[in-house]
Amino acid sequence: PGATAIAAGQSPSSQVIEQVLVKVNGDIITKTELEERQIGALRERKVSPEILKNDEQLKKAIAEVTPQLLVNAIDELLVIQLGREKGLRLSDEQFNRWLTSMRKDQGLEDDKKFEAALKQEGMAISDIRRNVEKQFLLSQVQSEEFGGKLQITEEEARQYYQANQKEFVDPATVTIREILVEVPTVMQQGRAMVNVGKDDEAAKNAAAARARLTAGEDFATVASEVSAGASKANGGLIGPIAMTELSPDLQKTLVGMKPGDITEPQRAAKGYQILKLETSKPQAARSFDSVRDLVADRIYQDRSRTEMRKFIERVRRQAIIVWKNEELRKAYEQQVEAMSTGKPGL
Repeated sequence: PGATAIAAGQSPSSQVIEQVLVKVNGDIITKTELEERQIGALRERKVSPEILKNDEQLKKAIAEVTPQLLVNAIDELLVIQLGREKGLRLSDEQFNRWLTSMRKDQGLEDDKKFEAALKQEGMAISDIRRNVEKQFLLSQVQSEEFGGKLQITEEEARQYYQANQKEFVDPATVTIREILVEVPTVMQQGRAMVNVGKDDEAAKNAAAARARLTAGEDFATVASEVSAGASKANGGLIGPIAMTELSPDLQKTLVGMKPGDITEPQRAAKGYQILKLETSKPQAARSFDSVRDLVADRIYQDRSRTEMRKFIERVRRQAIIVWKNEELRKAYEQQVEAMSTGKPGL
């Protein structure tokens, strides 16, 4: 058989007998299961409706996600099989405790609301339990197989911090005050146009506002009276804000200023802008103690990925995988090879 119906950009037809794509140690993955994963992947990617309506573009989008979906589906099944061999299972008590917590978090404690939510998602309690049990088995197997290798010592954390200090810095920040003297625009032939006379008037008003500041008036007071900016209610105050969040031109302006300095009126998108630098804080390294938890999390994630990769490669080697679709087999094997060599996938 060729590719699945959806992968070929065709509408899947209803079948009495489910089409098997691959057997993994005797358990099967069907065309319907793959199609559900494909649809979910397209939703996560937020593929535009235009692509979904175009057979060629749909086929291309599906081809991009399918190899990794196959790897994920088979890896999950292998881990779940191992969990069952170990005698692991999700008890009724564990599931009910999870379900109660989920319904509380989602505001679905009312039975009618919960039933409506299930109907909207096209799900039954059995579907939810199956998904929860899958995640439970995946988590438990990983914990038993290599959970002990994820313990992190103080010395390891400090070594990681020393080797990656650039990752643990507070960015340079500034606090500024702003006065914006707005230049009115008028619509002409569907375009916002600036009246030259209004522009000149705004420039004069901005110059007058700056003269008040240089004469010693409080910036916040003048801003509250003159500014048209959103910061007017706070006396023009903006920040603290990371320098990297500002435009390159504004960064250049502020780098050459000292706290207390006030700029000349500068033409901005909406009018004339006057800025005062209140405070400036340079980039600074964060202490180990302040990022201890973050460092531990980084190490844990890195080590978890490494151990999971080694574990799943071992489980794959021991598996008996029988393909019923040659095209999908090639896509799967090429993706596994790409992942093992660190090369980009399909």
